[in-house]
Amino acid sequence: ILMVDEKGKNMKCLTFFLMLPETVKNRSKKSSKKGNSSSSSSSSSSKLPPVCYEIITLKTKKKKKMAADIFPRKKPANTNTTAVQQYHQQNLNNNNTIPAPNWQGLYPTIRERNAVMFNNDLMADVHFVVGPPGGTQRLPGHKYVLAVGSSVFHAMFYGELAEDKDEIRIPDVEPAAFLAMLKYIYCDEIDLAADTVLATLYAAKKYIVPHLARACVNFLETSLSAKNACVLLSQSCLFEEPDLTQRCWEVIDAQAELALKSEGFCDIDFQTLESILRRETLNAKEIVVFEAALNWAEVECQRQELTATIENKRKVLGKALYLIRIPTMALDDFANGAAQSGILTLNETNDIFLWYTAAKKPELQFVSKPRKGLVPQRCHRFQSCAYRSNQWRYRGRCDSIQFAVDKRVFIAGFGLYGSSCGSAEYSAKIELKRQGVILGQNLSKYFSDGSSNTFPVWFEYPVQIEPDTFYTASVILDGNELSYFGQEGMTEVQCGKVTVQFQCSSDSTNGTGVQGGQIPELIFYA
Repeated sequence: ILMVDEKGKNMKCLTFFLMLPETVKNRSKKSSKKGNSSSSSSSSSSKLPPVCYEIITLKTKKKKKMAADIFPRKKPANTNTTAVQQYHQQNLNNNNTIPAPNWQGLYPTIRERNAVMFNNDLMADVHFVVGPPGGTQRLPGHKYVLAVGSSVFHAMFYGELAEDKDEIRIPDVEPAAFLAMLKYIYCDEIDLAADTVLATLYAAKKYIVPHLARACVNFLETSLSAKNACVLLSQSCLFEEPDLTQRCWEVIDAQAELALKSEGFCDIDFQTLESILRRETLNAKEIVVFEAALNWAEVECQRQELTATIENKRKVLGKALYLIRIPTMALDDFANGAAQSGILTLNETNDIFLWYTAAKKPELQFVSKPRKGLVPQRCHRFQSCAYRSNQWRYRGRCDSIQFAVDKRVFIAGFGLYGSSCGSAEYSAKIELKRQGVILGQNLSKYFSDGSSNTFPVWFEYPVQIEPDTFYTASVILDGNELSYFGQEGMTEVQCGKVTVQFQCSSDSTNGTGVQGGQIPELIFYA
């Protein structure tokens, strides 16, 4: 048997000579013809071994390959496909029966053979009863494999205080999360889902499986949005993940109103509520902050099994109520909202009204200094602008440009050119898309004073933009007057720490492109 690699170059040549009975007789006859005695030839032929081998080592500059390199993971041959699929199904169902006597032969690498043992009773020397009472699941384990994958399991099974238990109860970890951790330890595979990733992160932290924990954090960061940012902020503090905490604050600050109106906001703990209400850079109207706090108080009453009365809402809010900057609300918002909510006492309501109107303002327990919010940045893509007697005209056609950034940002709106023939009003429909999917749009009007300045048009809520992906910014303007237009456009603009790239859009039907046209500015938070 000659074993060679794919290119026909063998590192080691292992040659087997199988001596069949007929071959032995033939060799015996040849020996007789050479003059040897029949007895001698018969004796020598009987002593010939049935098998002999020779190993020839060849010179090579190649490094030794591991089994995983020689046998990359491929689908098994057709003859074994059914058997492998059966093993995988047994693996998922925790079936402890392996029908094939030589199942090891189906898998060329130690990694794949090890993976067969995942959630398998075969040779299991420990079992875990995972989950809270009433929702437990019994899962098999193999101490050696677990100890290799986790220092906690090593101490549990082989440390100085190791206990020789056949069954270990783990009530604080969800079965699905524990299985996800075992799958990583046994199979070197990370299988995360949105509904179990937090529980998996908890398990990875508890049993000190750092690479799985890092993968969970990365998963959470990529799936982070205004809808789940508040909940993830609470969990990131619990798990002591500062990078994830910072990412959560970036989303909450920029998309504060969406985050505060999300269902997840009501699920946060009191400490997280206080930290959000204290936030200086919260980019939201104070009436939205006030309404979000009341919604949280109502859910908190349910958690504490209290009737959701005004008194109980105020009780669960406690001193956090005074972190809401009610005196900074617009007077209409206060008069029609906070003043009539019933959450404020009569004296507090009177004092706040005096704060709005009186020259001598009363002392208030509420913070009266407005939040700083976020300062929007402007990315200007043209080096100059101009106007002509026949340009830039609007007849319901679309001006569009594509852009990409190298860091996550939040597009708040666009800066647009105005009339070149004196003051004028325009109706603008702005839109932001990714691969044809609308992420944000708004219809508004803006008034231009006849100068070459740009005029901001805002989305209702800032739109989250991921790095290294092209988005399409579009606007349809309706106005009788000609406007200024940009020229000497740049394909790449450095704006603070963010690099923005531009390219032409196929949606543009009114002449806007990289070199010239409308949409001179992107307004964003970073």
